[in-house]
Amino acid sequence: MISLSPHAFRLVPLIDTISDLKKALKSIETEKRVGFDLEADSMYHFSEKVCLLQVASKNTAFAIDTLKLNDLSPLKPLFLNKDIIKVFHGADYDVRSLFRDFGIEIRNLFDTELASRFLGIKETGLEAVLRNRFDLKLEKKYQKKDWSERPLSPDMLNYALNDVRHLVLLSEILEKELVDAGRLDWVKEECDILCKVRPSDDNGEPLFLKFKGAGKLKPGTLAVLEALLQFRKETARKKDRPPFKIMGNDSILKLAETKPDSLEKIRDTDALSQKQADIYGRDIVRIIGRAVRMPENMLPVYPRERFLRVSESDSKRIEALKKWREKKAVKLKMDPGLLFNNSLINVVGVKNPATYEEMDAISGIKNWQKRELGDEIVSVLRQKR
Repeated sequence: MISLSPHAFRLVPLIDTISDLKKALKSIETEKRVGFDLEADSMYHFSEKVCLLQVASKNTAFAIDTLKLNDLSPLKPLFLNKDIIKVFHGADYDVRSLFRDFGIEIRNLFDTELASRFLGIKETGLEAVLRNRFDLKLEKKYQKKDWSERPLSPDMLNYALNDVRHLVLLSEILEKELVDAGRLDWVKEECDILCKVRPSDDNGEPLFLKFKGAGKLKPGTLAVLEALLQFRKETARKKDRPPFKIMGNDSILKLAETKPDSLEKIRDTDALSQKQADIYGRDIVRIIGRAVRMPENMLPVYPRERFLRVSESDSKRIEALKKWREKKAVKLKMDPGLLFNNSLINVVGVKNPATYEEMDAISGIKNWQKRELGDEIVSVLRQKR
């Protein structure tokens, strides 16, 4: 554990003008690493948005009010500068959100959560990492607050900045450990891939495609489920609330499966609270009734992915690869799924590459995996021929 020596940490007041943002950026323009975090309002509104962006170097931290200052163009050169390391902890959500709301793209990202996992650290949440590394305890009582509310209290602002002010030092420590372990290039490649993630598009696909358990439902029930999901989405949009606060997924699934045709039967399902039944019950009866009357030739069918055909010899190779992976993961003190996930193992077991070059042609395998694990994988497969 590393003890943090006390030093003067310069806190800049909440930034809500372009001129103040430019001044704040001036104060960190010579930094080689800058930490970032953000707060959003997905727990409180239908369309989530970034409400606060926190920025920190080793000695300076500031927060940007992205509701009042929604033009973050002065930040774009910093995010695109390949000579400056942008440090995040669990970057996936942040990368998607910054691109969605501000068109911000990122180069040279370092994810301290991902780095921790590649070092075999079990607890990789920021609170646990800072506690175990620096004996710091983060206050989490504002974690589920509505960050779209204004004004922000000093305590909320301090909470937000605490999530970012130690990221630069943490990244330096983790990077050195990755170098010592010979895994820095592994993490860099993964971080480069993270830079390219984007928010999913609302392309008009059925909502049930993203509903857990929908693939097991018959077409008639699937039609009712889709109708209820569309009703929930439209209601949430009108009320500016997240869909789960209108009706939970378990409630919707129960209604789709039982198909109640009256208010009394809705209450008998215990799918909804009394308040929900009073507010939405009549609409739900109407929606279910319309869905169950849908002609059979118009009923939705859940699309089935084309699965790999696995022969007996394929299964033996897959099992051999899994045994090899378990031993390798133990040796490297890494999570087996991070080292080489089951999906890749299945593909490689079926494709059965005989050379490194043949493995190179298999989509989805990272360069670091080919480089570090390729020869061993080919050797395992050769023994099963």
